[in-house]
Amino acid sequence: MDVKSAETRQAHLRALVRGLGSVLVAYSGGVDSTLLAYLARDVLGDRALAVTASSLTRTTAELAYAESLAHDIGIRHLVIETDEMDDPLFVANDPRRCYHCKRRLFQRLHIIAIDKGLENVADGTNCDDRSEYRPGSDAAIEFGIISPLSEAGLGKQEVRLMARSLHLPNWDMPSSPCLATRIQHGTPITAALLGTIAAAEGSLRKLGLTDFRVRHHGDTARIEASPADVTMLNENSTWQRAVSELGSLGYSRVVLDPAGHRA
Repeated sequence: MDVKSAETRQAHLRALVRGLGSVLVAYSGGVDSTLLAYLARDVLGDRALAVTASSLTRTTAELAYAESLAHDIGIRHLVIETDEMDDPLFVANDPRRCYHCKRRLFQRLHIIAIDKGLENVADGTNCDDRSEYRPGSDAAIEFGIISPLSEAGLGKQEVRLMARSLHLPNWDMPSSPCLATRIQHGTPITAALLGTIAAAEGSLRKLGLTDFRVRHHGDTARIEASPADVTMLNENSTWQRAVSELGSLGYSRVVLDPAGHRA
């Protein structure tokens, strides 16, 4: 994306945000929702509110980062506790798991927007997200959630380039789907299991890994990692430490997925 094209797309995105009048941004602290929150604050000022969901499916570090970044951006920010773990449909972990979660979240955000006098609710969905199977998008349609990044024709690469041009510190931060995505469908989601996965990934980050997932398969932990992280894990001492760390969490078998990192 050349400079002229980038300027045109940003102008288009700003116009879309301005046209919202006022907006509640579903804000996770990832690059997509951060870009949207930044522009909403820049264009709409106090008529923009970022709302972050706090739950067992997200780590405390992710929440703390989102709060810190929202403060730096200067957008009004609200953290809410979500209750997807009270939903038996979500806990059952069927292929529509994300729909059940997002439906409860968007329902809450819709109510908050009405209470705060905000005309719209928007999320950070981009064009690339539209090409994937995402049950949560059905919930977004049900509640009229607007996706300005997608509407502006921005894919993930364009989002990152625009975020970098605006000096957003997380422009190149790896994507971080919720912890429930590490659990294969059909395995019930529990607080204990989410805690184990969070601890497993936290231990690997302490070893220096940055872009990876720990997938839970009973007593097996399957690590999906970026090429750089695979190189690090292939160092014998690092691999042995990783096996030891995950073993202490109850995984009797640790494998490195040869297919590498996936979404």
